[in-house]
Amino acid sequence: MARDRCTSCNATLAEEGSTWFPCPVCAHEINRCYRCREQSIGYTCPKCGFQGP
Repeated sequence: MARDRCTSCNATLAEEGSTWFPCPVCAHEINRCYRCREQSIGYTCPKCGFQGP
């Protein structure tokens, strides 16, 4: 799986502070940029539809 785009805003993950983690429901990779993490922007898992903060 590519870790190059934020799941929330589709920004390139080239900045420090970005992260990835498995979806708590289906384990699909969720990518988060620093801005979306800091502002608690919601995300939706593209595989199962789980929504998180």
